[in-house]
Amino acid sequence: MRSAPSPNWDARPAGEPIDTLVLHYTGMQTAEAAVARLRDPAARVSSHYVVEESGAIWQLVDETHRAFHAGVSFWRGHEALNGRSIGIEIVNPGHEWGYRAFPAVQMDAVATLCAGILRRHPIPARNVVGHSDIAPDRKQDPGELFPWAWLAAQGVGVWPEHGDFAVPDAEEALGRIGYPLPDLATAVTAFQRRWRPGLVDGVADHGTRCRMADVLHALDGPA
Repeated sequence: MRSAPSPNWDARPAGEPIDTLVLHYTGMQTAEAAVARLRDPAARVSSHYVVEESGAIWQLVDETHRAFHAGVSFWRGHEALNGRSIGIEIVNPGHEWGYRAFPAVQMDAVATLCAGILRRHPIPARNVVGHSDIAPDRKQDPGELFPWAWLAAQGVGVWPEHGDFAVPDAEEALGRIGYPLPDLATAVTAFQRRWRPGLVDGVADHGTRCRMADVLHALDGPA
């Protein structure tokens, strides 16, 4: 692991647990540009780690400190998640600069890094989230190409199997999973990007609500 300290951090709120892991893509044209921005005092943004496409890992902020990666955010009743989360920026040009699949060597490094974080902090699987999960009205990352199912198979996060469960009301299901609800279509889009990436259209159709049932069953067990 390489060190590239960022000045963009402060103290975590006293008594607040570290119980959330947020995965991002950098959304910039190069890794160098992303790391430079995350270390720029004028930018006031940072993350705890950056993972390059080669698998190289940079630590920018110590895990005991609050990095500035989540911004205005919400998950499972909590707001302003920087204080209770660890943020990993995964190098990828993103939707603006030529979004592409995440290389296997990069994902191996992400999985190893996440596993270490989960050993050090009591982060439940349901709180391993993407930036678009916690800020669906602002963010798309890490996006529909991110291999959440593969990552869950490595022991990081959750990936439910398809089942035959009662089809829920979309708004109620999203709230139970943990999503903010700026409006239904925006929240559904974020859900699909994470859990049904083959169709990201913001429509809570039968298939999407069935997938919501799968997720609820995996997180909460039978209703």
